[in-house]
Amino acid sequence: MSAMASSDLAFLPPEAPLAMPVQDLRHAPDRHDHAASLATRPPLLWLRRLFVFGVAAGLTIFGAYEMNLVLNSMGVSTLGVVVLGLFVTLGAWISLSFASCLAGFLSLLTRGGLGLGITRDGPLPVLSSRTAILMPTYNEDPERVLVGLKSIYDSLAATGQLDAFHFFMLSDTTDPDVWVQEERAMLAFRDAVRGQGRVFYRRRAKNIDRKAGNLGEWVRRFGGAYENMLTLDADSIMDGALIIRIVGAMERNPGVGLIQTLPVIVGGSTLFARMQQFAGRIYGPLIAYGIAWWHGSEGNYWGHNAVIRTRAFAEQAGLPHLPGRKPFGGHILSHDFVEAALMRRGGWAIHMVPGLFGSYEESPPSLTDVAIRDRRWCQGNLQHYKVLPTRGMAWVSRLHMLMGIGSYITSPLWLLFLLCGIAISLQSHFYRPEYFGTTKSLYPRWPQVDPVQAKYVFFGTMAILLAPKALAFIATLFDRMTLRGSGGVIRLAVSIVLETVIGGLIAPIAMLIHTSGVISILLGRDSGWNAQNRDAGGVDLREVARGYWVYTAIGLLMAAAAWIVSEALFLWMTPVLIGLALAIPLAAMTASRDVGLWLRSIGLLTIAEETDPPPILRIAERNDLACSQREYAADVSVDEAFHALRHDPVLLGAHKAALPQPRERGAAIDANLLVGLVKLREAPSLNAALDALSRQEKAAVLTSAEGVDLVASLPEG
Repeated sequence: MSAMASSDLAFLPPEAPLAMPVQDLRHAPDRHDHAASLATRPPLLWLRRLFVFGVAAGLTIFGAYEMNLVLNSMGVSTLGVVVLGLFVTLGAWISLSFASCLAGFLSLLTRGGLGLGITRDGPLPVLSSRTAILMPTYNEDPERVLVGLKSIYDSLAATGQLDAFHFFMLSDTTDPDVWVQEERAMLAFRDAVRGQGRVFYRRRAKNIDRKAGNLGEWVRRFGGAYENMLTLDADSIMDGALIIRIVGAMERNPGVGLIQTLPVIVGGSTLFARMQQFAGRIYGPLIAYGIAWWHGSEGNYWGHNAVIRTRAFAEQAGLPHLPGRKPFGGHILSHDFVEAALMRRGGWAIHMVPGLFGSYEESPPSLTDVAIRDRRWCQGNLQHYKVLPTRGMAWVSRLHMLMGIGSYITSPLWLLFLLCGIAISLQSHFYRPEYFGTTKSLYPRWPQVDPVQAKYVFFGTMAILLAPKALAFIATLFDRMTLRGSGGVIRLAVSIVLETVIGGLIAPIAMLIHTSGVISILLGRDSGWNAQNRDAGGVDLREVARGYWVYTAIGLLMAAAAWIVSEALFLWMTPVLIGLALAIPLAAMTASRDVGLWLRSIGLLTIAEETDPPPILRIAERNDLACSQREYAADVSVDEAFHALRHDPVLLGAHKAALPQPRERGAAIDANLLVGLVKLREAPSLNAALDALSRQEKAAVLTSAEGVDLVASLPEG
């Protein structure tokens, strides 16, 4: 890396503070004179919502009527009432999902999914504002993160409007070695793209309130200099033209606070990741078009790949801590839903534009990795019950949160429904009906058991569950690019069947995983915060067996119980029983890279973005190759922080230039820093210091000028 002038070592631009008050959820918000009505609200939005909720209500009522006929065989019983109540609740859930997908199907066929004056094609708008592109990171591989950020940089440069953007890596990294790697990689990246004055890096010493706190701290320090901010995840990639179009829409529509794009999952190699990306690419647009159609100007925020008006975010999205102890109290984990709801409460419109492609992300490589992530999401969504009473919140925003809660609560409800069904079967097995009862009658009261009726209810429920897949298949037939990218009609159909079968087998495992997550949260266990695994490694069968044997055991026990009751019950439960009994081989197979790539080689579970990659993904592939060949990345032969700083004077100078201000008298004392400095002073050599310091102490001394000087002065030893 070439030498840099001292003025170029600064990682951050001049501060431009922007007030971001913490919101009071118990009182009406300060709307800052925003109009009560939204200028970008679609016409006749109420009619769209009437259609969706009308279809859902009609299906739910019909299903409840039919289920009541099935349960009428033994008269009114406690179990029957419980099962009917569960069926109505779950039926309403899947009916609303179906109705929304039906709306999405209609919107897809009519090429909707845009609004706000956005066009898919044609000349790009010329921007007059400045937008900050924010890449938060937490203990991630910095080179991998920068592949995505550099791809966005290159794509925007190709539009000729790079000057309208600044790029920030916002680090909450706690690992000191990764922290110094981030600094080194950022210096190399900035040097390679000549991005001085445009590419910046900031690390927080204390990652208070996690990602929400990370973004909030940036807004309070630098938000005043930027009209908009584009939030990303560490695995996000977005096309430059897409970014220009949505930022242009923000400029044309001053009442819009947020525009959410539809991220498409790409880059999957394991079977699980490839199933996720296939489902997201084929079924995802149907779902996204549907919710965009009836959410209108009261949409939601998914936490990344969205452009946000900085002033709107600062005005309304300062998150309070929820009352009570963890896991329900404290800082808000699933912050994105709440931030969108608060901005809408404050008079800003929230829109989704699924009709634009060019927004991408990655999937966790295995069911285990998804389970770890979902445990944190589950806690965050369940926290929202404390946000629901927020004064002045739009009813649609409350519905977003209820649906988020429902996405996890429905798993234990399905399990309870299944167990109650087994209990009813046991009751029927041992119950002897009284044909004449206690009153005299010439005619017997025959049990009204109707197995045909039960089959109708079952097949009707399955039809509602699977209908979105059929609608997505039909919609894809009208999309030549997607159809060709999926291998044509036959391969698309086979892929949908394959994904449905494997997904159906995994479903009962996921049901138990979510149920255990909900129970552990209700018992007061916090999820913590761990870096997400994004690498598709090998499959350790012993590790898989340790993690999934309990699901196999549950499946075998349920199978034995069902067989003892009746052969018919056993046959009805086989889809659930097979999935649980095969939990270990299913988890191993879906985590396998070899299986995933073999299916790709025969044209199954493929998507258009991998058979004919768009320009932004080609740029990312080139950057990934360049990174692996060290064409623009820094020399990473030294990954340990102390040695890296000692061997690279430029890195050392940049690190010292970015250190926080020294502690003021009376401020809180950092025990890790005090202990770490003592250990450094007493260490005879650098290696001895490394042996003595804990990770927290090592990170603390690297925030101190005295600590860095001690590191630089110690003999290697």
